[in-house]
Amino acid sequence: MRSDPRPALSTARLYLCTDGRRDRGDLAEFLDDVLVGGVDIVQLREKGLEAREEIELLEVFRDACDRHGALLAVNDRADVAFAVRPDILHLGQDDLPVPVAREMLGPGILIGRSTHSEAEAAAAAEEPGVDYYCCGPVWPTPTKPGRHAPGLGLVKHAATLPPRPWFAIGGIDLGNLDEVLAHGADRIVVVRAITEADDPGAAAAEFARRLAAASA
Repeated sequence: MRSDPRPALSTARLYLCTDGRRDRGDLAEFLDDVLVGGVDIVQLREKGLEAREEIELLEVFRDACDRHGALLAVNDRADVAFAVRPDILHLGQDDLPVPVAREMLGPGILIGRSTHSEAEAAAAAEEPGVDYYCCGPVWPTPTKPGRHAPGLGLVKHAATLPPRPWFAIGGIDLGNLDEVLAHGADRIVVVRAITEADDPGAAAAEFARRLAAASA
């Protein structure tokens, strides 16, 4: 954990969610490739893990993030975040309330929020204890089966809210990135467009290049 991860969050543009890649057995190499490519934040997102399994995987993530100067995020579980002290705990709408997570973790760990409607995004933009939020899914995605996709309208709405870092999420790839940017996003969360790419490092580098160009 960094002594203060907020400066790194303020410049972060490319946020990657990935499982532990146990089916491929290439987690350490994969993380090196995508972090060299330009991923700023990486989150382990794999449902059904026991706490010990998740902590063991996060040791690999932590080592890679420390070597490449990236931020490490834990998904949902404040107990795991308490154990491993990542830079970020990311919470969904039905997870532990932000004040409780903040009391558990203290001020040094950033807290992110998932939002799926204009009302939730507006609340997250001003909620005490929240450091950033994600808006989506922009397009339907198999990582969240059955979830309504609020679409680009939510992205456009978030761009009008009080300034707090926020990321568009959900089905974003290199083919539709320009649409997301045109609706006001300059930070994105990516899953399959990097994790399933033939060359994940090259995919990350292209996302990073285009995000940097858009924010220049």
